[in-house]
Amino acid sequence: MVYLLVLLGVAVGVYVFFQLYPPFGGKTPVHKKRRSPNFVGGKFVNQIPTTMSIGFADMLSIVRKQLKGATRRRPARPLVPERLDVAEVAKAKQAQITWFGHSTFLLQVDNKNLLLDPVFGRSTSPFPAIGPQRFSNQLPASIEELPHIDVVLISHDHYDHLDYGSVKKLSAKTTMFFVPLGLAAHLRKWGVPAKKIAELDWWDERTFEGLKLTCTPSRHFSGRTLTDRFATLWCSWVIAADKTKVFFSGDGGYGPHFKQIGDKYGPFDLTLLECGQYDPHWSSIHMMPEQTVAAHADLRGKRMIPIHWGAFALALHSWTDPIERVLAAGAKANATIITPKIGEVVTFLGKEYPTDPWWKQYDTESTPEQSIARKSRERTT
Repeated sequence: MVYLLVLLGVAVGVYVFFQLYPPFGGKTPVHKKRRSPNFVGGKFVNQIPTTMSIGFADMLSIVRKQLKGATRRRPARPLVPERLDVAEVAKAKQAQITWFGHSTFLLQVDNKNLLLDPVFGRSTSPFPAIGPQRFSNQLPASIEELPHIDVVLISHDHYDHLDYGSVKKLSAKTTMFFVPLGLAAHLRKWGVPAKKIAELDWWDERTFEGLKLTCTPSRHFSGRTLTDRFATLWCSWVIAADKTKVFFSGDGGYGPHFKQIGDKYGPFDLTLLECGQYDPHWSSIHMMPEQTVAAHADLRGKRMIPIHWGAFALALHSWTDPIERVLAAGAKANATIITPKIGEVVTFLGKEYPTDPWWKQYDTESTPEQSIARKSRERTT
């Protein structure tokens, strides 16, 4: 009897924990999701069949790769981002963008500041101390240092795209949050006023102070716990300013939606396209770099910045494999690919773009300056 009471107590404790632990977020009543044609059989679905299951043989293959441990999943030393001159950035009068690593961007168009999938935390986990850690020890700027944010766009509710701590800090300095269906419950639970949240379905369009924001499809999934997969919608975003169009992919596998979006809203001055955390075992929900280039062509993009790499190790490939493969594929397709350093401000409508292979310097244990200093010490001892 005592054991049963203990087990019952543990079960109740676990249930209460999952209900109350803030990073897990909130829950949207089912009746509010049924209005979406993308909500079928009690869950959100992709446009086309998308395999999510991994068989026993696949699991063994993944375990073998992990045990080998030969892949350079992290840089040899911490990345050092460019320090953002926030005062100068706040005065921006032309379209420009700053990468914060992974899929987080500060986009400035038509005198508006937009944050895309803002993840400023050290880890992409509900338990930061034990989750995947950021490649750098600092960011180009903290949320507190950023200018007022007019719009936050969020693509889906995975931890590497929707960060509890970041949203809490952004709530007071952001005018509006635009999110796909179901995510408003997370934000409201974290203290964002309902009047600051706009929740959209695929192909929904909203205007905000001259900007046209469109929630467009992606091929992915959602979930913040073991029991809420497909409970909220995932999406990409079209950002149309007066004379500038930007596409932000969020996460997802390759599919016909890219051409649909390109035909309806293209061409795009800039595409921000997923290019990392892929594997043959889950290729339907994360593009391979060669597919990233194909998606850019489908969208009729003029320039591209590869995203979803350079900050966290969430797959088994080497940390530079995404950028190396997408550049090789882009060269064959004659695509213009921009490779900014983390924190580097890019005026993307100009004729010159950063293309320096900055990542190569992090394949050694020390900087050139540190190597010179070490050799000098060795000569004097």
